[in-house]
Amino acid sequence: MNRLGTFLVAAAAVFAVAVPFFLKPFGIYLISMWAVLTIAAIGLNLTLGYAGQVSMAQGAFVGIGAYTVALLTQADVPYAAAFVAAGLFCFAVGWVLGYPALRVQHHYLAFVTLAFNTLVFLVLRNEEWLTNGIYGINSIARPAFFGWSTGKALDFYFFCLGALTVLSLATWWILRSPWGRAFVALRENPVRALSLGLDTRRYTLIAFAIGSSLAGLAGALYAPLVQYIEPNSFGLGMSFNLLLMVIVGGSGYFFGPFLGALVAVLLPEWMRITEGYYLIVYAMFVMVMMAFCPSGLLGLVERALKAVGRRTPSPILRSEGVGQ
Repeated sequence: MNRLGTFLVAAAAVFAVAVPFFLKPFGIYLISMWAVLTIAAIGLNLTLGYAGQVSMAQGAFVGIGAYTVALLTQADVPYAAAFVAAGLFCFAVGWVLGYPALRVQHHYLAFVTLAFNTLVFLVLRNEEWLTNGIYGINSIARPAFFGWSTGKALDFYFFCLGALTVLSLATWWILRSPWGRAFVALRENPVRALSLGLDTRRYTLIAFAIGSSLAGLAGALYAPLVQYIEPNSFGLGMSFNLLLMVIVGGSGYFFGPFLGALVAVLLPEWMRITEGYYLIVYAMFVMVMMAFCPSGLLGLVERALKAVGRRTPSPILRSEGVGQ
């Protein structure tokens, strides 16, 4: 990473640490939600942006992780164990969901994952013996570690921010490893990758599993953040919202999910001053941006850097910069 990239990351880190001290409780809740949803968007970016596998089920995995943590903690299982269990369970389910990607691609795969999202929603809504159905699960306690309680909004925000930092670094390491190069090869030309000896079958499953696991871990943070979960929270709307975060930020750019989640979480709140028109304004903003810059906001920044004569864009912006 060059000096510009290092400076931008350092500045963003300082801002993320300092900003909650100047916010009211609802503002802290919003930036906590940003941290949680960014983790899920990072997982989708790995599956879609790097490995090129279309998934419309990311919201379902957030729900699976949230319900896993809620049910286990209410059964007196320590939160740390429930957190790990949510990630592992979603990893296993994501691995199984990856099998259709071995047979179908593009919009066909999108329909398969959409069907899975609907299936999860129906299970959460109808299986009352397990999920309490439409009544949901409330009074989800926030964890405590070695005497540090995250019950207050500010404490839980820093807990979410710490989890985001650790999982982001882990993803960064994965993308700089041979796995990351294999994911990019799988996205660019799977036939050529297969001809060069790459086990495309295994890496497709790994991409789905890791991306789903990150969504499950995001769900494990989502449940204690909102302290009440119900099936409608994890319907198709959440999956579409996570996809929007990846595309708006920049699919295949490492920091795309960070920026996309910031836009998707904060922009609708800022535009509530337009009263009933804020959703229309928000939708128009997304449509215009996609029409003129389909590579997302970071793609727009990359084009601007090229326009001012910067021959080699910063690796912090390039979609393949992390994977190579």
